[in-house]
Amino acid sequence: MNEEFLDIVNQNDQVIDTLSRNEVYAKNLINFRAIDAFLINDQGQLWIPRRTKTKRVCPLTLDASMSGHVSAGESYDQAFVRELQEELNLDADSLKYTMIGSMTPHQHNTIGFLQVYTIHTNQEPDYNPDDFCEAFWLSPQELIEKLAAGDQGKDNLIIIMRHFFINPT
Repeated sequence: MNEEFLDIVNQNDQVIDTLSRNEVYAKNLINFRAIDAFLINDQGQLWIPRRTKTKRVCPLTLDASMSGHVSAGESYDQAFVRELQEELNLDADSLKYTMIGSMTPHQHNTIGFLQVYTIHTNQEPDYNPDDFCEAFWLSPQELIEKLAAGDQGKDNLIIIMRHFFINPT
């Protein structure tokens, strides 16, 4: 597997350096870029998958429908299109999606600079089994309740739920 490189950004999301993903994690940096997306159906339910046990970061936790790092030199939108294909086997050109907002570690306490998308569909995706082992259609409130009952979620999941889906600002 080739080493993945990430752009390191300042508080204004401007690139100031490039480091390997391993270096970013070893140094516990929060100034890298990432994307999260949520499939949302006509009932307002989100498709929430569970990461596989072989994931290096947050194994067996609930996650956004799709998430990933923005590679060095890549835009948020390019990362969204790439990750959508890699994780969910979906083509962005054939979907109705919206970038619903951005979040930063300094303002929202996220683990990186995020752009968050929604994808409107009633279809369960043909997800990559290397990424996810099961999934649920849940309302945002049901997801919050599942996490409150002890199920583990990936780092930014509850922050995103509260900011965009439970108490949108």
